[in-house]
Amino acid sequence: MKSYASFREIQNDLQRGTISCHDLVRHYLSNIDEKAHLNVFLSVYADEALSRAKEIDHKIKTGTAGKLAGLVVGLKDVLAYKDHPLQASSKILNGFISQYNATAVQRLLDADAIIIGRQNCDEFAMGSSNENSAFGPVLNDIDNTRVPGGSSGGSAVAVMADMCQVSLGSDTGGSVRQPAAFCGVVGLKPTYSRISRFGLVAYASSFDCIGIFSKSVEDVALVLEVIAGADEFDSTVSLQPVQPYSEALHTGNTQKKRIAYIRELTSEALQPEIRENIFRVINKLKQEGNSVEEVEFPLMDYILPTYYILATAEASSNLSRFDGVRYGHRSERTTDLESMYKKSRSEGFGKEVQRRILLGTFVLSASYYDAYYTKAQKVRRIIREKTKEILKKFDFIVMPITPTTAFKIGEHTDNPLEMYLADLFSVQANVVGLPAISIPCGKDKNGLPIGLQVIADDFEELKLLQFSKYIIGLNQ
Repeated sequence: MKSYASFREIQNDLQRGTISCHDLVRHYLSNIDEKAHLNVFLSVYADEALSRAKEIDHKIKTGTAGKLAGLVVGLKDVLAYKDHPLQASSKILNGFISQYNATAVQRLLDADAIIIGRQNCDEFAMGSSNENSAFGPVLNDIDNTRVPGGSSGGSAVAVMADMCQVSLGSDTGGSVRQPAAFCGVVGLKPTYSRISRFGLVAYASSFDCIGIFSKSVEDVALVLEVIAGADEFDSTVSLQPVQPYSEALHTGNTQKKRIAYIRELTSEALQPEIRENIFRVINKLKQEGNSVEEVEFPLMDYILPTYYILATAEASSNLSRFDGVRYGHRSERTTDLESMYKKSRSEGFGKEVQRRILLGTFVLSASYYDAYYTKAQKVRRIIREKTKEILKKFDFIVMPITPTTAFKIGEHTDNPLEMYLADLFSVQANVVGLPAISIPCGKDKNGLPIGLQVIADDFEELKLLQFSKYIIGLNQ
């Protein structure tokens, strides 16, 4: 069976009867089996997916199928799927079975999507390379010696290697967009609160967003349309109405856009091929009559420290619930209650998660709370205000998503600071809560994909998706 570039192609073949949902699932299962060495899936729901495919084939024949009938989806191992394992790729949740569906997952199921399995990721979504998983690293399908990006590396590779049509991941500091860039697929982080976080394992609650991977902007638009919107189970979700993203995507206005690019794009720290490819797109946009201007963002040096102070503080608080008492791993080498807490968490959490918990606990401590946490909150507000000022004058901000293309496995594992710097361009959208997308933008001399990041204003996903589709068209 061919590899489908978009869900629309799948739907057309399903309607013509040239394929069935059952055929599709078998095709993806075959690819998962053939590429098992990539370590993408922690659980594959083969029998269940095949059974559901037969049900949906019947619905298609009777004209009762939902909007996503025939869409095969993988879930990052941070999303609750009832009666299925949920571990956040951590030993601390060994044996845990979800008791309910995440809202995003339930909405996929209600629209007749087929969930094929649970995908590997950095432990508790903490990482930029997918090397922190308790189940081993995920490998990049283009070059197995390189990382796929993180933390949603498994989800990106699953789409890249044709193991499913769409994956749901999570983006706290770039964890959808960065692996999308490394794997040459489309990755969307919507506006904070656009998609309900109910059923998403929390890392840093004021940053976490459910994001979408696919090979096409059209697929992302359709899935966003289905899973976004108000939810009685999440008090932080937005009540703004959900636009018909997939329909409106093809009716975008032809008005020329005002586009800003951050001066840091010219930085020597940026891999030359990334800079060249992004400027190639910028020049094409100018040739098409769009206004493109360089802007200064003097707070760029403060974005990454602000993110890591606040995100680790929230992680310290959120992960305190994993204590060995109620569920998951409990150490057998305990003598009293205190030792049970200490040993269970020491044995269950990996080194990177422990590092971030310790950092977060430090910045929240009485002696340092005002010096670090309170100050970082103030800086976060200023960064948002300055970013919004740019978006009052411009429709979009264009910038890299990563300073380099996919790096070698093990290249940065001994130096956490080097690894954190991989998030240099991705964390701004999370700090300010704005929607951002990574779209393919050429390749480097080694054939490794390059991603272009576009940021829009609050709840302007439709404009962002329309513009992304336009840029992809320019590159073809």
